[in-house]
Amino acid sequence: MEKNLEYFLNLPYTRELSPEPEGGWFIRIKELPGCMSQGDNEEEALDMIKDAMRGWLEAEIKAGSEIPEPRKESDFSGKFVVRVSKSLHKKIYEAANADGVSLNQWINTSLAEAVGGR
Repeated sequence: MEKNLEYFLNLPYTRELSPEPEGGWFIRIKELPGCMSQGDNEEEALDMIKDAMRGWLEAEIKAGSEIPEPRKESDFSGKFVVRVSKSLHKKIYEAANADGVSLNQWINTSLAEAVGGR
């Protein structure tokens, strides 16, 4: 398949939408650095990002740049290794033990709570 403008426009890029403190909405495409827009309301911002994305992609394609693509769910295994200090390991173990769950379950729940609001 040819990776042209239409190809990239149809990929499931991540749209990050957030309210502006002074009013209106800011939106950006997470995978495309500098691709952003705004609108008076959520719907307008979502509409405006389409034009911004088209312009961003056209410029990058013309420049011969490599265009980032969104990561697929299958790109993630659900496993990763984290090294922590012995003292932190002990504290996490004690917290999990106090909650009556495994270390893995305690960490999984803690991470889910930490990113849940995002």
